[in-house]
Amino acid sequence: MSRRIGSVTRKTAETDILLQINLDGSGQTEIETGVGFFNHMLTLLAKHGLFDLTVQAKGDIDVDFHHTVEDVGICLGQAIAQAIGDKAGITRYGSISLPMEETLVTSAVDLSGRMAFVFRVDFPTEKIGDFDCQLVDVFWEAVAANARMNLHLLLHHGRNSHHISEAVFKGTARALRQAVAVDPRQTGVPSSKGSLTEKKPDQ
Repeated sequence: MSRRIGSVTRKTAETDILLQINLDGSGQTEIETGVGFFNHMLTLLAKHGLFDLTVQAKGDIDVDFHHTVEDVGICLGQAIAQAIGDKAGITRYGSISLPMEETLVTSAVDLSGRMAFVFRVDFPTEKIGDFDCQLVDVFWEAVAANARMNLHLLLHHGRNSHHISEAVFKGTARALRQAVAVDPRQTGVPSSKGSLTEKKPDQ
């Protein structure tokens, strides 16, 4: 199988981003977004997904972190969609209930070609350092929309915002790792329809 790599650039008045992901990597990272906590979360995503991930992002973080976090999510979703191509041979589904000390989060993924996002995660604080907790929701919704996947995130219990965010990122990394994995028994696309690509409005 050829290397499954997605590469996306995005330049707007608010952000300038280069992102590359190798789904068949080993967790190597080169990440700089200007947002320390977000760098940490993206590093966890790569390490637990065994994805090689490069993110070089410059954004208007003097305003706030929203544009940078959301636009990196857009780029990551597009890069994942690019890397998996027509999805022939992949597992398609992935899920895990992941503990992080006192926290337990379930992440479930379906690379269906259709976007659905459910986020039932409440944070006990508004911020983790200078990072707005609501940006975890913003990031993963952008990823789900642009990867055209179903993503369900559920917090069962937890009382530490840092641990909750870590569990969300680690859990989704592990679920994605399962979903993009090549299944040697799977011939063609894992769908009775024979396609997992999103239809255009005129199709």
